[in-house]
Amino acid sequence: MRTEIDPRLDRWLDALLATPGLTSIHDREQARREHVTDSLQAVSLVSRFAGPIADVGSGGGAPGIPLASVFPERTVTLIESQLRKCRFLERFTHDFTNLRVICGRAEEQAVDTYGVVVAKALAPPPVALEWCLPLVRPGGGAILFVGALEQDLAGVAKRLGGGVPELHPVEGSRERRLLVVRKLEPTPQGFPRRAGMARKRPLI
Repeated sequence: MRTEIDPRLDRWLDALLATPGLTSIHDREQARREHVTDSLQAVSLVSRFAGPIADVGSGGGAPGIPLASVFPERTVTLIESQLRKCRFLERFTHDFTNLRVICGRAEEQAVDTYGVVVAKALAPPPVALEWCLPLVRPGGGAILFVGALEQDLAGVAKRLGGGVPELHPVEGSRERRLLVVRKLEPTPQGFPRRAGMARKRPLI
C-alpha cells in the first residue's frame, strides 16, 4: 500500500501540525518524513509478528497511526497517559476503524496481550523496554526506535521474559536503529513495577 498518498494520513498530519504541543516540527515535508516515513520503517519488522498492535506513549500518534494505515486488518491500540493527547488521538478513530485509544500508563495495562508493541521517542531503551515488553504476549515482540545504543539490554530482556535483543538499521541514518525483542515467556511475577519505578530505578 502506498501510505504516503493515504488521504487519512494527510488529514492526521495537518491536524498534528495545527495542534500546539504535539510536535516541535513546523515544516510539513519534514513532519511527513519524521512522523510518517520514519514510522513506516518498522513495517517489515511488525509483519514478523501476528496479532494486535499497541503503540506505547503514542503522543501525537506516531508510529501507531501510520501503522494502522498499513495494517487495516489488525487492531492498533494507542496507549497515551496525557488526557489532552488522548482527546486528539480519539479524533482519528473515525478515519481509521481499526484504531483504538487507551488513556493510561503502560504499567496499568494488562500484560501478555498484544502481538507486537512499538514505541518511538518514549524513554531510554531500558525504561522503554520495561514498559513495552510486559504488554507483549509470548511469541510476539517489542519494537523500539532507538538512537546509538551503548547498553547491553540482554539482561533486561531476559528478566522481562524476552529473548536476545536484535538491532536493525534505519534507512538513511547511521545512528538510529530499530530494537527488536521477541517475547519468549509470560511476564514474570513482579512486572510491570509500579508507575514511575522503571524510570527511577532502571533494570540496568
